[in-house]
Amino acid sequence: MTPEELGALIDSVLAEAVSDGAVALSVDDLPTVKVERPRNRDHGDWATNVAMQLAKKAGANPRDLGAILAERLAEKDGIENATVAGPGFVNIKLAAGAAGELARTILAAGASYGRSKTEAGTVNLEFVSANPTGPIHLGGVRWAAVGDSLARLLEAAGSTVTREYYFNDAGAQIDRFSESLLARAKGEPAPENGYGGAYITDVADKVMADCKAAGEPDPLSLPDSEAQEVFRARGVEIMFGEIKQALADFGVEFDVYFHEDELHGSGAVTRSVDILRERGHVFEQDGATWLRTTDFGDDKDRVIFKSDGDAAYFAGDIAYYLNKRERGADHVIIMLGADHHGYIGRMYAMARAFGDTAGKRENMEILIGQMVNLVRDGEPVKMSKRAGNIITLEDLVDAVGVDAARYSLVRSSVDTTLELDLDLLASHTNENPVYYVQYAHARTRSVANNAAEHGVTRDGFNPAALDHRADSSLLGILAQFPEVVAQAAELREPHRVARYLEELAAAYHTWYGQTRVTPRIGDDVTEGHQARLWLNDATTQVLANGLNLLGVSAPEKM
Repeated sequence: MTPEELGALIDSVLAEAVSDGAVALSVDDLPTVKVERPRNRDHGDWATNVAMQLAKKAGANPRDLGAILAERLAEKDGIENATVAGPGFVNIKLAAGAAGELARTILAAGASYGRSKTEAGTVNLEFVSANPTGPIHLGGVRWAAVGDSLARLLEAAGSTVTREYYFNDAGAQIDRFSESLLARAKGEPAPENGYGGAYITDVADKVMADCKAAGEPDPLSLPDSEAQEVFRARGVEIMFGEIKQALADFGVEFDVYFHEDELHGSGAVTRSVDILRERGHVFEQDGATWLRTTDFGDDKDRVIFKSDGDAAYFAGDIAYYLNKRERGADHVIIMLGADHHGYIGRMYAMARAFGDTAGKRENMEILIGQMVNLVRDGEPVKMSKRAGNIITLEDLVDAVGVDAARYSLVRSSVDTTLELDLDLLASHTNENPVYYVQYAHARTRSVANNAAEHGVTRDGFNPAALDHRADSSLLGILAQFPEVVAQAAELREPHRVARYLEELAAAYHTWYGQTRVTPRIGDDVTEGHQARLWLNDATTQVLANGLNLLGVSAPEKM
């Protein structure tokens, strides 16, 4: 029996009590009941506070109402007992057979176990979007791991997700990048505020080699303005190619790479501003064009076009948001670094100016992530061999591997600064969270293989044979997976899945130590062995499903 099935059973019991007059309510007063795992497992497998929710409306004492519910529940198939505790909680213990049926449910559902339609809708999720001026640094790496996991979660919860990368191939940063490449090719120091690091040499050399292979003039033979344009065009293409490859190697792919130039070249900026002007939110002042964002919660109005006629960066934001909505996105989620916190007010105000909603789970939603720090041998790691003053995606993967990197970046809430111990993440110990979870999956496969060698199969299944306390504990955690996935998607918090997997791994390791799937030497295979093979394999499935949501592999062996 799943938590959803138990909740539905409680719904039906309450409806019966209303129908026969035992509870003074109408059917319309009854909520959809949800159950929770009690903190103290001695209290039962599941608990509900619905009696306390309804008592005032029913004109009854919560404990009295709970007693009516508990007495009727105890008479239903699959319920071993139901009791009232505290101010009116109803604690429920499932019969072993009803609880054990969950293993069959999980294995029948397979990879779809945990999926739902709780977040049905169309989502445009923009994440990473690093400028192509250098390798992706640690902040961007965190968003790559979290953003891809969030996309997987939203899809598991019923959303249609477009993964989008905003490709900023214009502006002052690109100018400084091309100037740095040209200076390096000339053997000169980088310009003020330019880019350093060995990667600049690599890209500059590649530009020179590509020009030669294409039969084009040596860029250094051209006037500086023309040479800089060559280095800009080719350098950006080379750098972005490296970024895309690094992300692909990290398991992150995008559906759309949107170029900033498209907004200005297509007239989208002008059209979006005209729409806002028609809505009465645009005004002229001091020779500039402004959006009256203060009408929608911003702390000050924002310039769209400067007094010299050039578009402010915010103008592109306006056009880009409208573009996403017109492409069919119900929800636009943008993931930004900690230095963009002041950006939220103007962006939400802009969305509201279009008549949309902004905030958690609204038409526009902005997520802010904090920094990542690396530690090795107890000391901070600050320098990259290739990038100079930043740590890159490639540095982290080289140090601990893709799985450990992704898992460690996802397992903590993004609104907290994250400190990663590279020595721990590279270790094969239970203190390493990703190793602990992956080892649990590998152990389930080893148990299944060992069972096959000893003649234990899943040909028969008596769920009532799952009568050990460890069976009940493991089943209870397996039952929570769909709710964890739905809640993680709703709250935009993939770390909930990682923490759940660690709890499941701990329960499995305990179960492994207290029960047996294979008979002892000389003993026959029993229904208990067979039933526990079903439970073992159900755990395999849930661990694999959860790791897949995080983009982490589920190894057969460790």
